[in-house]
Amino acid sequence: MCLVQLLHPLQQCYLRNTLTSPAPRNGAVPGEPVKKDENSRRGNWGNQIEFVLTSVGYAVGLGNVWRFPYLCYRNGGGAFMLPYFIMLVFCGIPLFFLELSFGQFASLGCLGVWKISPMFKGVGYGMMVVSTYIGIYYNVVICIAFYYFFMSMTNLLPWTYCNNPWNTPDCSGVVGSGAQLNGSLVNVTSNLIAGASEMVNRTKRTSPSEEYWKHYVLNISDDIGNFGEVRLPILGCLAVSWCVVFLCLIRGVKSSGKVVYFTATFPYVVLTILFIRGITLDGAINGIKYYLTPQWQKVLDAKVWGDAASQIFYSLGCAWGGLITMASYNKFHNNCFRLDSIIISITNCATSVYAGFVIFSILGFMAHHLNVPVSEVADHGPGLAFVAYPEALTLLPISPLWSLLFFFMLILLGLGTQFCLLETLVTAIVDEIGTDWIIRNKTIITLSVAVLGFLLGVPLTTRAGIYWLLLMDNYAASFSLVIISCIMCICIMYVYGHRNYFKDVEMMLGFPPPLFFKVCWRFISPVIISFILIFTVIQYKPITYNDYIYPRWSLAIGFAMALSSVICIPIYALYKISRSPGATFRERLKFACQAHPKWGPALQEHRTGRYAPMASEDTVEARPLKEKEEQKEEQKEVEKERKEEISLTIQGSNGSTNTHNNPNPSA
Repeated sequence: MCLVQLLHPLQQCYLRNTLTSPAPRNGAVPGEPVKKDENSRRGNWGNQIEFVLTSVGYAVGLGNVWRFPYLCYRNGGGAFMLPYFIMLVFCGIPLFFLELSFGQFASLGCLGVWKISPMFKGVGYGMMVVSTYIGIYYNVVICIAFYYFFMSMTNLLPWTYCNNPWNTPDCSGVVGSGAQLNGSLVNVTSNLIAGASEMVNRTKRTSPSEEYWKHYVLNISDDIGNFGEVRLPILGCLAVSWCVVFLCLIRGVKSSGKVVYFTATFPYVVLTILFIRGITLDGAINGIKYYLTPQWQKVLDAKVWGDAASQIFYSLGCAWGGLITMASYNKFHNNCFRLDSIIISITNCATSVYAGFVIFSILGFMAHHLNVPVSEVADHGPGLAFVAYPEALTLLPISPLWSLLFFFMLILLGLGTQFCLLETLVTAIVDEIGTDWIIRNKTIITLSVAVLGFLLGVPLTTRAGIYWLLLMDNYAASFSLVIISCIMCICIMYVYGHRNYFKDVEMMLGFPPPLFFKVCWRFISPVIISFILIFTVIQYKPITYNDYIYPRWSLAIGFAMALSSVICIPIYALYKISRSPGATFRERLKFACQAHPKWGPALQEHRTGRYAPMASEDTVEARPLKEKEEQKEEQKEVEKERKEEISLTIQGSNGSTNTHNNPNPSA
């Protein structure tokens, strides 16, 4: 300290700035001096690894475990891989990079970024609506995984046998009804199919896991309108789930960035353990063959391509607003192209394929012991996670251990996505209000959103909850994601202008977007998305749950949920146009489409080039209206002072004061 005091004041200042300045930024533009790249008011990720792990946790979720394997075998097995990877290359990765660069450039959430073209702010509201719907029912699925996790802490899994009060006469277990497991949890595979002769005479077998799921966990009602009572164990697990999410986000990305080191990596450990165990079981190879065997004739089916695109959107999280939000906490010059966009997208899709091997190795083993085709033991949605797989777990040695690992993996996969969904809503609210109080008390906003999400999820814990959960899953986040993504591409590329955006990306990264991404953003991705939307509408089929057919009024509610996110776009556009200045509709429309004067990098030091504040008259119009008014006031003050200066006071010889205005200051 004494040594610093002996230095010249300028040297002291330089030394302090050097000692306290952050490390050189990742992706810094070559040749540019290193500057402070930390958004102290809003916050940043602790390091790039936290952002990558959070994005992986966001993209890799429950859909990778149950949705992708089911879509794969339903749409031609290995043949489904072709449209899936084509959609990944031409839609998934380009849109992933577009959203990351969009949020990182402006350092704003899914609402604030639409300063790029204020008329399209309804797209941001649509993203918030989608994230709200998904966040409500997604946490219900997590809470059911919590319930199964807690119920697995026993010597004998409760869905192993058919001798329970909730079982029906149609129940027939794959484990012998007379078999008993001792305290050491011996291998139960030796006790399989004791009642095989009885099963032959049954017209339809009901497994213990299915009856446990329907009659005990859900106690499912006979109709979507018959809510019945709230399932208190599920409600309690829902409260636990929301508490965990809130505590992990209590300090925003600063706390969640530390949690993802575990939540984003441990599921891969569990998947690997289950994969190694699965491929060593009898019949596992049959399940894997069924999973990969291509049925090429289905490639010509437009529905297969629609399912591939839908899975890409659902899995990567495009148009949810989460990618924009997570990237907004990056430092401005972070290279979000090479490591973030490419690696995260490929990791997500590779995880889906890997999870398929794990799931179908177990289902092949189960089909082998039941002596039925794999297609008859596989299910989709929650049925795969909470019916087929739990039943397969009863066939494994030390089944409670494998059950604990599996459901713990589901919990971690779900939490990784839920963190980002909640942070998306909180960030949008905080950025939109933007006051110092809101920023300082962000924890209160997080708690309020968590409590509201819990209350809205309570109806899903009733006896009819599973019907509503599947309705939200199939409608709230389906074709609306496709529409939102398409409009986002059109706005950025054609309203704001592709040349302007390419320059923005180059200013941020130090290099322009590769030619492939330029072509995809402008032409390929919007065209593919449009065709997918058309085919999805043409080949629409009403949702069903097993043998239950949803009534028309419930389907109308489903469409209302889907349209509620899309309708935000035209409603806000009309509102913005009506509030814009201009004598004609065309003038108001043009003004509403123009980028807001505050659009651009958040930190002043990054506002260079065409974003740099200049004193010339050419750039006055590019400044915020408030800034222009302040400038006019300053000019008036300067003119007033000049007039006072040239108003000379001449002292007379008799001591009197004569004041007169002289137009010539030199007089």
